[in-house]
Amino acid sequence: MTNKELQEEEQEVLLSIYGGDECFKVLNDTTYQYRVGDEGHFQSFLLEISWPDGYPDDAPDISLDAFYNKHISDAVKDSIVESMKTEAEQWLGSAMTYTLVEYAKENMEELMKDQVETTKEQEEEEPISNTATGGNPEQKKKVKKEHLTKAQKRKLADRVDHKGERARGWDWVDVIKHLSKTGSQENK
Repeated sequence: MTNKELQEEEQEVLLSIYGGDECFKVLNDTTYQYRVGDEGHFQSFLLEISWPDGYPDDAPDISLDAFYNKHISDAVKDSIVESMKTEAEQWLGSAMTYTLVEYAKENMEELMKDQVETTKEQEEEEPISNTATGGNPEQKKKVKKEHLTKAQKRKLADRVDHKGERARGWDWVDVIKHLSKTGSQENK
């Protein structure tokens, strides 16, 4: 079988296995994504596997560059990619996408062991310019997040849904009401 035929066969198998799985996404015929872990959890990540033309004889391209992975440190991303590439080397010449996804799922805790949990409420620290600190770059300024009153939170909650988005049509104009206020133009 040619590499193209092997890829088509593996694609059918992947779709039959992960077809109903909300974590699995097909980007195109040769690129697949799988979310490992619970959505929104600090130890979850989105694994992207792309097949080069020579796949399965050549190792797939493994990436964690998706926006979903913005919470993961670069060192952890590099460690996961290296671990996945090492696993892929063992399976050269055979269909390995399923095996790589299952490897990531089974070893998620080990792969993410160095990832620390961060919360939005933690104070962000940013360096002050050298002139403001008298030339001492070691000092840091703490920036606090704005706190809302109960009334402000209530007003905000009334305007947005549970996702923080405004309701559909919030900026629509009532045509009848608008015309009744402006009146009609008479032909001159």
